[in-house]
Amino acid sequence: MIITRFAPSPTGYLHLGHAASALAGWVAAKNAGGRFILRVEDIDTQRCRPAFEAAIYEDLAWLGLDWEQPVRRQSEHMADYLSALQRLEALGVIYSCFCSRKEIEAEIAAATHAPHGPEGPLYPGTCRGLLPATRAERIDRGEPYALRLDATRAAEIVGPLSWQEQSMGEVKVDPLLLGDAVLARKDVATSYHLAVTVDDGIQGVSLVTRGQDLFHATHLHRLLQALLGLAEPAYQHHPLLKNEQGERLSKRDGALALRQLRTDGFSAAEVRKRAGFPVWPSPDGPG
Repeated sequence: MIITRFAPSPTGYLHLGHAASALAGWVAAKNAGGRFILRVEDIDTQRCRPAFEAAIYEDLAWLGLDWEQPVRRQSEHMADYLSALQRLEALGVIYSCFCSRKEIEAEIAAATHAPHGPEGPLYPGTCRGLLPATRAERIDRGEPYALRLDATRAAEIVGPLSWQEQSMGEVKVDPLLLGDAVLARKDVATSYHLAVTVDDGIQGVSLVTRGQDLFHATHLHRLLQALLGLAEPAYQHHPLLKNEQGERLSKRDGALALRQLRTDGFSAAEVRKRAGFPVWPSPDGPG
């Protein structure tokens, strides 16, 4: 059975781009007689707000979507992410990194050649070779640190990987594309990359529908799935909706927030059409 999901963060109001992502997963599940899951990614405690979470449920229901209960909230499942980190630690593929953002930027600026990824320079691996005793001493002193994935070591363990992209077929994984990504911090028990991978595995998601902006992240997510022994879903990365200036929609685009569109008199059917879904999977679907 196909299982899809929509996993927004309650850091602002949903906009038309979110509607497109939610509808992509909902329609894919309904067309296949499958299941649609709503998940709340609320690990950013500084920016997440209960009012925004409540608005997510209200906006999606108005749009005509339904979802399974209970909704999984990431903040309530930190033990799952800790368990995943412990498994990665046992494999020897994570290490503590004490570099500040400014220190990393300075090292990259001073280097004659810095590794680059799809979004710019990658972490140069400064702390990768620290001795275990040195790491322990610095942690005992209370220094802030992040837990990074040793991508090279991880790639050696799992070997060649790929994923099935619905519009492209097989895509080969480049395990070093995002470098030694941060998986957790001293004060935050998980990162987006680790949490979303673990959640999809626990919830049995078989088709991940999300925006094209997360296509590159799939290389890392497939690597983590292989390391953690999680099932491999298929993927559907859809084009991003843009505003009148040709820029990717963000939560700052208040004019295209679902709540504002509703206030402006748009019907749910009109908003679904603007999001690229003018037709429901069956005549029995919401009007």
